[in-house]
Amino acid sequence: MTNVDQFESMFRAASREVFQPAQAKIESVLVVTDRDEADAAKFGDETRQFLKVLSADETIRWRNVDGSEFQTVGELLSLVESAAPDMICTYRNLHSTAWKWPYSLGTHVDLLTQHTDIPVMLLPHPEAKRSAVHAIENTDRVMAIADQLTGDDRLVNYAVRFTERGGTLWLTHVECQTTFTRYIDVISKIPTIDTDEARDAVQEQLLKQPRDYIDGCVEVLRNAGSSVRIEQLVVFGHHLSEYKRLIEQHEVDLLVLNTKDENQLAMHGMAYALAVELRQIPLLML
Repeated sequence: MTNVDQFESMFRAASREVFQPAQAKIESVLVVTDRDEADAAKFGDETRQFLKVLSADETIRWRNVDGSEFQTVGELLSLVESAAPDMICTYRNLHSTAWKWPYSLGTHVDLLTQHTDIPVMLLPHPEAKRSAVHAIENTDRVMAIADQLTGDDRLVNYAVRFTERGGTLWLTHVECQTTFTRYIDVISKIPTIDTDEARDAVQEQLLKQPRDYIDGCVEVLRNAGSSVRIEQLVVFGHHLSEYKRLIEQHEVDLLVLNTKDENQLAMHGMAYALAVELRQIPLLML
C-alpha cells in the first residue's frame, strides 16, 4: 500500500456522518379502525392515552375512522388522501378475520405503508389479546432499528419525537453475522491478505461507523437540551432473531423502523418480517 493510500484510508476512517436534528412534523393523526362508531371511539381514546407524547399537545388534530366509512382498499386510500394526516394509527388485517393467524398484515395495511409516504403506527389488534404486559401504556422505552443506521437522521428524529421525556431510546444496529462470515471466508482464499488481520480490521470498522454516528446523536441531542436518554446497541448477529431478542430483553414499548425500499415496490424484507412477527408491541413504520 502506498503512502497516499494509507493517508486516504486514515482520512476516510476518521470522517463521521453528522446527525442533523429536526422536529418530526405531526399536526394531525388519523385513527383507522374497522369497528362501529362506539368501538372506534374507544380505540381512539386508548391510542391517545398510549401516545401521550402527542396527545399532550392540544394543537394536534385527531380523527377516528370507523368501519362504515370504508370497505375496500381504494375507499381507504381515498379517505386518507382527503384527510391528509401526518400519521395514521391502525392495526393489521382491517375488514378481515385473518388477524387470528400470524401470517400477514392485510391488504389495507400493505397499501397504507407502501402507497403513501405517511408514517403508520401499527398497534396490536384489539381483539387478539396479544399485547405485551408493558405495551400500550406509554412510550418511555423506544427502539429504532435500521439495516444501515448511520446517517438515517429521519429515523432517529422520529424515534426521539415518540420517546417520552426522561425515557430511553435504543439506537440499534445489527451487523449480519452470516454475510460477514461469508466475506471473511472469501478473504481467507486470497493469499496476499492476512485473514486474521482482515477479520479484526473489518469487524472493528463495521461496528465503528454506527457507534460513531450514535455518539454524535447523543452529543447533538444533549446540546439541544433533550431529556431522552440514548443507549446504543451495536452487535453482530442474525438480523431477525437478534432484533427480536433485543426487543424482548429491553421490554420495548415502541419499535421505529423504515419500511420503504427505493429499489422495489414491496415492503423492505426485514421490516415485513418484523411487522408480521412482532404482534405484541406497537410499530411505527416510516
